[in-house]
Amino acid sequence: MVNFRPVDFWKASIMTLPENAFFELLRTVFGKIKTPYNKQLLMNNLEKFLLREDIKNNINNYINHNECLVIAAVAALNEPTSGDLDAFFAGELSYTVLHDLIINLEERFILYRFFEDGQNRRVSRLALNPVLEPVLAPIAADSSLLFPSIAANEVKADEEQTMGYLNDRILAALLSFVSRNKMFFRAGGSIRQKVGNTAKTLFPHLPMETVIGGLRVLGLFSDEGETLVPDYRRFTAFGNLSRRERMAYCAAGILTHNSQEGEPSDTVSSWLLRAEVRSYAEMISRLYNLMNPERLYPHTTLRKMAFIGVNNSDKIIDVMEKTGMIVRVSEKYWHKVPLIESALSAEGAAPVSIVMDTPNTLLMYPEIAYNDAISIAVFADVIEAGMTVRFELSRDSAVQAFNRGFSADAIIDLLQRLSQNRISENVLFTLRDWEKRHGEVTLRRGLVLTLSPPQRHLAETKPLAKLIVETLAPGVYLLPESAEENAAQALSKAGVAIIARREEGYREDSSSSSDTLRHFFPSLPEPAPAADKLSPAGRADDRSSASILIDNFHSILKEMRLSGEARDELTARIDRRLVLSETQLKDANVRYEKLEARGLDYVGKALIAKQAVAMQSPVEVVLPGKQKQDHVFGIPKALEKAGSESILVLELLNEGDTDTGNTLRIPLGKISLLRRIKKSIFEG
Repeated sequence: MVNFRPVDFWKASIMTLPENAFFELLRTVFGKIKTPYNKQLLMNNLEKFLLREDIKNNINNYINHNECLVIAAVAALNEPTSGDLDAFFAGELSYTVLHDLIINLEERFILYRFFEDGQNRRVSRLALNPVLEPVLAPIAADSSLLFPSIAANEVKADEEQTMGYLNDRILAALLSFVSRNKMFFRAGGSIRQKVGNTAKTLFPHLPMETVIGGLRVLGLFSDEGETLVPDYRRFTAFGNLSRRERMAYCAAGILTHNSQEGEPSDTVSSWLLRAEVRSYAEMISRLYNLMNPERLYPHTTLRKMAFIGVNNSDKIIDVMEKTGMIVRVSEKYWHKVPLIESALSAEGAAPVSIVMDTPNTLLMYPEIAYNDAISIAVFADVIEAGMTVRFELSRDSAVQAFNRGFSADAIIDLLQRLSQNRISENVLFTLRDWEKRHGEVTLRRGLVLTLSPPQRHLAETKPLAKLIVETLAPGVYLLPESAEENAAQALSKAGVAIIARREEGYREDSSSSSDTLRHFFPSLPEPAPAADKLSPAGRADDRSSASILIDNFHSILKEMRLSGEARDELTARIDRRLVLSETQLKDANVRYEKLEARGLDYVGKALIAKQAVAMQSPVEVVLPGKQKQDHVFGIPKALEKAGSESILVLELLNEGDTDTGNTLRIPLGKISLLRRIKKSIFEG
């Protein structure tokens, strides 16, 4: 919905202009203005003029494609500053072209400016004229004008597409990897060399520090000194989101982590950063939702779509590509990757998600559901996590799962379901044997040692006997609170390979804990219905209607008896589409303003140069030659004498932005065209 301010607000904005600017505008419509005058009455007459059907039709017919872009951008950016528009159209419309478009739209009462108080200064904003809402609203609402795209079948995709480095399987692989590498960091906070080398082998395409940093921002991992600790409850809560939302949050976490670079690692708190994460996630999700999976988007379109609400749009595009939300299909175009949940088969069962490629290793397919992938990470060791993701069942990984509350039956049921009952009997026997042995020797927190009858002789071994404070019951022994590690070492020296050490954290039924964490990963905006997705622009550039109008007004002007300067001024008004009715020509109050001079008109070029220096207006300079570098834009800083020649000192404007570049000194005699680009009278 396009927001138009009240008509009275527009009138007040025009009436607060300086006197000369106000009357310059009104004279283009009414010609001579009789005194005494009443500003309110003049504005009422202007409103009536603009509401005439013939005038609205002429205004509509005059609007060309580039002007539609500016009108739609003013609506999409919600009353932007000129600087906002410069940044939005960077690389598409040069500063001078955009500046000229804005001024012309202001002179035609399509745009107006108002001022609001900002930090330490007044900010000038652009808005759409509410009187012309019937003309402007359809253009402003057509966001596809701003975001051109092409059909997906119009470009042949590159054979080697750059795929993202993060997805549900990689998240599961990272969970497994981190949980098996307790000493993760050096004392200074960087990842240990041994851990880093292993990570490069397992995750060949993953920037480990960046991704881990982003996941720490989300609270999925937290550091405790030199240890990186997974939060299993939060990993489970992450499963309440859709794949689209998970990747949006991962991308937001990475962006937030990157914005915190230079801050000490121990100052990063997921709770303190959650507002920033949420904001980024909503922006990323909004951009993703805007895209149509059946179309391809150039970088300029993606950048403008991401720009709505944020200035670092290039970073958002980059991190969306890295997290697999979009993919580059050619040198110029990107494609939205559909992130859908695992589909069910025709019989209502989940498809095959894993295959045991060796007796103890499993290959994880991309179709696997997130919660299933995370469950596997709890009881299996990641051994490959690139284009292929593979895990290994080991005694230590199974024991770690038993310690977290998994049972052998739960592991077996999961593996059978995901493989459609293709798990070998040897694997099933081994898992149950490990669980049996896990239950025979238990070291509990609170330091209660339990030994099954066949293992009670261990209590008589010297290393363990000296740690026992009291025998609580047959096979149940109390140890000092600080003796857990010593007891584990004593049991290991006695030949015990599997020791149960229960840990808090992951449970097979963790739905209740995930419910309590939904506030940390709130749902993101849903995609719009397919019909609302961005599609090709529907408004044609109707040049013929505008040409007919302009030719008609030129014919009327040709029959009028005027001085040369008056004729030049009215010709310029027609060409700039300021003339909407015949009366604007016949009742015109003409004050000629020379804006350009060519070739041998040395006096004219000097006059324009002096005006531009005094007003700090941008100028367009064309030098003899056909090369692009002979056509420059800049802000004139001085007109200096060098013998008999006048030198224009020009501070160049970089194409596509307002930042100044180098200074150029150009003799007036060498300029084939000097054109002053008018300043907006609203800047007055």
